[in-house]
Amino acid sequence: MTHSASVPAASPTDLAGRVALVAGATRGAGRAFAVELGLAGATVYVTGRTTRDKVSEVGRATETVEETAALVTEAGGEGIAVPTDHLDPEQVRRLAARIEEEHGRLDILVNNTWGGEHLIPFGRALWDTPLDEGLRMLDLGVRSHLITASLLLPLLIRHPGGLHVEVTDGSAETNRRFRENVFFDLAKYAPIRMALGLARDLEPHGSTAVCVTPGFLRSEQMLDGFGVTEENWRDALTEQPHFAVAESPAYVARGVTALAADPDRARWNGQSVTSGTLAKEYGFTDTDGSSPDGWRYFEEVVLGEKEADPESYR
Repeated sequence: MTHSASVPAASPTDLAGRVALVAGATRGAGRAFAVELGLAGATVYVTGRTTRDKVSEVGRATETVEETAALVTEAGGEGIAVPTDHLDPEQVRRLAARIEEEHGRLDILVNNTWGGEHLIPFGRALWDTPLDEGLRMLDLGVRSHLITASLLLPLLIRHPGGLHVEVTDGSAETNRRFRENVFFDLAKYAPIRMALGLARDLEPHGSTAVCVTPGFLRSEQMLDGFGVTEENWRDALTEQPHFAVAESPAYVARGVTALAADPDRARWNGQSVTSGTLAKEYGFTDTDGSSPDGWRYFEEVVLGEKEADPESYR
């Protein structure tokens, strides 16, 4: 399939003067959120647990919060690395105090903390899942999000127009199906409910909460798992044909940037949306010029047994 040229979500000045925080920005979609926001001119605080001096339990030492900040600055924004464990309220309080002291405002909060891929026990019953690992998934995917929102949103609501983004895997529609393990299911559904509830809390302050999900993400970790790179990722299709609908991390990040730049973003308040939905609405593409709609493909073809070429969903 031939694709058009890559279409970005925003111009380099669309978010000039705006201050953003991407919580969980060392790799994958988190790093892309930060870079795309920087590309649109924002000042972006980036947090994570892996630094030049310390590696998180994920174990990917080459992906650091400092490197993400440098990429933001290189893109045209201002990247500020603040190593933070979002399960530690005191560290998050210090982060909020620093943003307040240095800029006095927070316009965009992307709540992307996770790092629990190594714990996912697909297909295991609740009682066959090691309890400490299951609870750790809930810490990483739910508790960290609650701590971050609780301590940063008071700064965001000081100025009307703030945007809070919960990031998860799967939309409210696609996650109506059980996600193979109770702990993982809860960890990935909770951000959807958080966005729904926070929409009510934020609306009186003129701010918006949305839950966003990428499709089949070509993260660094996923590419490594298939033994491919971003340049030759299609070589993985022999092992996993559904990977044909995969998208780069920049795709969902362009969606969040488009939301942040949209003066009418409040129309999304409380909703759960996919990268594919946002691409259709705002007219941006992935880095290769395609427009993947991965969750629609999984609903209609993988789960719905429709016969269709995955390329038709790009």
